[in-house]
Amino acid sequence: MDPVFLKIGSFTIAWYGVLITLGIVAGVWVGTKMARERGLNVGLFNDMILWAIIWGLVGARLVFVLTSWQQFAGIPFPRILFDIINLRTGGISIHGGLIGGILVLLYYTWRYKLNFYQYADLFVPGVAYGIIGGRIGNIMNGTDTVGRVTGWPIGFRWPDSARAFHEGMCIKNPNPTMDLSQYCQQLHGQIVMTAPVHFTQLYGVIIGIILAIAAFFWLRSRKAGWAFWQFWLWYSVLRAGVEETFRLNPLPLKTYLSQGLHEAGIGLWTETHLISLPLIVVSLWMLLRIRNKPDTHDRGTTTSSLRASPPPEHP
Repeated sequence: MDPVFLKIGSFTIAWYGVLITLGIVAGVWVGTKMARERGLNVGLFNDMILWAIIWGLVGARLVFVLTSWQQFAGIPFPRILFDIINLRTGGISIHGGLIGGILVLLYYTWRYKLNFYQYADLFVPGVAYGIIGGRIGNIMNGTDTVGRVTGWPIGFRWPDSARAFHEGMCIKNPNPTMDLSQYCQQLHGQIVMTAPVHFTQLYGVIIGIILAIAAFFWLRSRKAGWAFWQFWLWYSVLRAGVEETFRLNPLPLKTYLSQGLHEAGIGLWTETHLISLPLIVVSLWMLLRIRNKPDTHDRGTTTSSLRASPPPEHP
């Protein structure tokens, strides 16, 4: 795995950024096409996308920093300020990004008196594509969202070329719940981790693919908000159950831990688990409410009102 997509002199472009960008571009294309088909304000929708991306990145980084402060503790001022905003070193929270994007949508629906769900539903495919691209980028990085050491047959041994992964996990060890040094050794002057781990990055790719396919079935519903809350429900279920359970993350609420060469590689409960559980309950409640409401017959603004609508204001 090599995190660098392109290098020109000292300037580098990472696979992570390239793949997320491709996911966003695909999402913009699909969302814009559906907005036009439904008679929504395409210009306003594209403006929403632009600011949702910007504030989504802010929210993603902010939540990551707040929930991973131990990685920044001890860094002297003012260097810590640069490290906090430096996305090139990696570290974003998907939940934080979604919160940032939703806040932008709320602003626009308040400012222009829109139906929030009619526009929010169209963001679902793009978010799923972004998850796919981001998790493939994690694979290329080698060091991100790593899984717990496991004795299960599906355990994945990272190749020796994933140096950043080995050094990060063996030397820095972001998770104090397990001493990983016992699974590390020197090889050709490099620190190498030899233990099999859950390939949680690939689990995340599979989750993104499932959500992307399901989104097109959810969007067939004429009930505004159906796709939005279906996404939150199944993203929370799959993220918590299929990915987060096996990730090497700290356990603020320690209920069960099994990791090692002869163990399953399971940990309960991480912060993402604790966030996902109430989201599942809220999503089910909202879906029940939406199901009992009449169909949304008004798909959006008419063509004439679209032309007459005022230019969007930036949040």
